[in-house]
Amino acid sequence: MRSETPEGRQGSGPTPRADAILLGAVLLLLALGLVFVYSASAVRAGRAGDEFHFLERQLVAAGVGLSLLLAAMRLGTERLARLSYPLMAVSLGLLLLVPLVGKSAGGAQRWIPLGPVHLQPAEVAKVALVLYLARSLARKQDKVQVFSIGLLPHVLVTGAVGALCLWQKDLGTGVVLFLVLLVVLFAAGARVVYLLGALTAALPLAYHLVRHTEYRWQRVVAFLEPARFKDGIGFQLWESLLVTSKGGWLGQGLGQGRGRLYYLPAAHTDFIAAVIAEEAGLVGLGLLIGLFAVVVWRGLRATFLARDAFGCYAALGMTTLIGGQALLNLAVVLGMLPTKGLTLPFVSYGGSSLLTLLAGVGVLLAVSVDRGGFLVRAPGGVRVGPRAARLPRLGAAGAEEGP
Repeated sequence: MRSETPEGRQGSGPTPRADAILLGAVLLLLALGLVFVYSASAVRAGRAGDEFHFLERQLVAAGVGLSLLLAAMRLGTERLARLSYPLMAVSLGLLLLVPLVGKSAGGAQRWIPLGPVHLQPAEVAKVALVLYLARSLARKQDKVQVFSIGLLPHVLVTGAVGALCLWQKDLGTGVVLFLVLLVVLFAAGARVVYLLGALTAALPLAYHLVRHTEYRWQRVVAFLEPARFKDGIGFQLWESLLVTSKGGWLGQGLGQGRGRLYYLPAAHTDFIAAVIAEEAGLVGLGLLIGLFAVVVWRGLRATFLARDAFGCYAALGMTTLIGGQALLNLAVVLGMLPTKGLTLPFVSYGGSSLLTLLAGVGVLLAVSVDRGGFLVRAPGGVRVGPRAARLPRLGAAGAEEGP
């Protein structure tokens, strides 16, 4: 079977297969999530007459999400690149629809009702933004260090998505999107001084959004003194710390934790890691963290083995999205950050999150199949972007090739 080298010439060798280790780690996280979604929600759902209510909905979302994963992998990087701009436009349109037809829950209006299911456009926007950034930066490789071309348009688009999420009282998604933007821009070769400038400008804005929004500031205060506010705004954080601490090495046993008995709000969603820590102990929590570490490792591997710029940036963006969101969620559960509504990827209950992140894994798998060594450079040259473009590439045998 013949395959394309990075320079577009024909070469011999077996066709690469999708990353089985990455897929296996995601499937294990998905299975772990299904088990603990049921454990954390059975009592709550049973009071309403059907203890399997949340599990059944999560199973349906998992089935559809795995179909999207396979679809994204089969589409391949070239067709995914062509779909990136339309998908970004659709996600922006859906975000604009939320204030008009959206459903409110927990004091926030974030969902569009579609019959028996509710779609959260912010989750779609996460994956859409990664693909948009990858496509746009791949087309501008030689001009990415120009402020008006490499930085400004991407900051504006990300800022627009973030602003629409803030309109829906969703600061956590904005933080994750800004993290993805900085990482992908840096990898693409944007000037560090511009990135530092953008970060410096964003910090006062973030402080203003927190300090002058009462419920956000109360969460910060409760984070600083959880014991003092354990009966009020800090109840969720305090209970998470208590539940997590009771797990010991091997946990209390599946279905034996107190977190599921109304002590821990959002036990099956944002704080499901606390339930895992209580019922499966430090061993279970370590397994959870280890699986996410494998996903990040294989995602970075796909980044380094990508055939072209789009695949490289898309894989890095998806890896940052999944790893960054998991890190933020676990930091909140363990009391290292103020409470914020972010799901634990593949594990928390939530159809929109599960669907879109599994589709994102499909993008990673598509990149892992479509290998070509975009980042392969001469010794000492590993950076992509305008400066790295002048470095010679290495052929399969290590010999320096011409332009």
